[in-house]
Amino acid sequence: MLNPAKRVESIELSQIRKMFEVANPDAISLGLGEPDFDLPENIKMAIKQAVDDNFSHYTSNKGDIELREAIVEKLDKDNSIKATPDDVIVTCGASESLYACAQALFDKGDDVLIPNPGFLSYAAVVNLAEANPVEVSTPIENGFKLKVDDVQEKLSKNTKALIINSPSNPTGAVIDKEDIKGIADLATDHGFFIIADEIYEKIVYGNNKNYSPAQYSDNVITINGFSKTYAMTGLRIGYLVANENINDEFLKVHQYCTACASSISQRAALEALTGPQDSVKMMVGEFEKRKNLIVSRLNEMSHECPDCGGAFYVFPKVERPHDFVKAAADAGVIAVLGEAFGSLGKDNVRMSYATSYENIEKAMDILDGLEY
Repeated sequence: MLNPAKRVESIELSQIRKMFEVANPDAISLGLGEPDFDLPENIKMAIKQAVDDNFSHYTSNKGDIELREAIVEKLDKDNSIKATPDDVIVTCGASESLYACAQALFDKGDDVLIPNPGFLSYAAVVNLAEANPVEVSTPIENGFKLKVDDVQEKLSKNTKALIINSPSNPTGAVIDKEDIKGIADLATDHGFFIIADEIYEKIVYGNNKNYSPAQYSDNVITINGFSKTYAMTGLRIGYLVANENINDEFLKVHQYCTACASSISQRAALEALTGPQDSVKMMVGEFEKRKNLIVSRLNEMSHECPDCGGAFYVFPKVERPHDFVKAAADAGVIAVLGEAFGSLGKDNVRMSYATSYENIEKAMDILDGLEY
């Protein structure tokens, strides 16, 4: 029998997607991190116009120049990051950016620090590059926030990079400014890369704010996209930003993986950045209402659930998570086991509130009476 490559043998299929194979089709999904809002009308019109203009051919490998210029303006305005269009590569979602970074930067034997709990793709792309994922604890006692001292404790002579995600999937945690700056200083002083996944940067509540480490260090690759902020998940469009010294290495992976991102999606992304932002404010306002509901209801059920201030996830502690998730699915509510996101998630489940307020109310009513 022919065997697959060893590099994929240790990689598991996503436990997030796996839940949908066993779920009641009528169940309320608190599993998938996808905004339930429709595509904003101005972005729909931009897509239609791109089709009418026959903007359906290859763009530059790095992406359409108008879009890259708009990304540069956005980075300067929103993130205090100075870049040029040549520093930007437009990718097929932030996921491709992450994969390109891993393939271009990591060698066998390199250590790559990842948050624990953290998004399950981080360990997977590190393993696919044959490097070693090293978990940095972000415990519930710290509000799941990454702390500079915890990063420093995990550094070694083999540390090649740190992947950070703020606001966080799966916890919603927003890293404090002083820790972002301190971690950026560590990267400069100790000579490792930071891969900053900022896909949820606009989805923050109250006084919380995303701070980009690239404003404090040249060793940072910034990853972002349009899926979460503009409800553009299916259009698969994102970008990475890095200085010219390493940007061409990412371009090599991108060229031989996808050549260029979808031209139509690039026009949609251009409109998203340069058009009205009313839809973003509306979505974030609605997410905040949902967050307040789900956090309060879960805590009332004695499931410890911090209000972490960003993204659209909660990460409550529950007794016997496997039994809880199975009983919830049988009763019509889908959640994801926290252990999928790292060893510190073994007592937790992840729930997404990227569904309607009414669905969350129904789901919480079901869970309130759950026997397992």
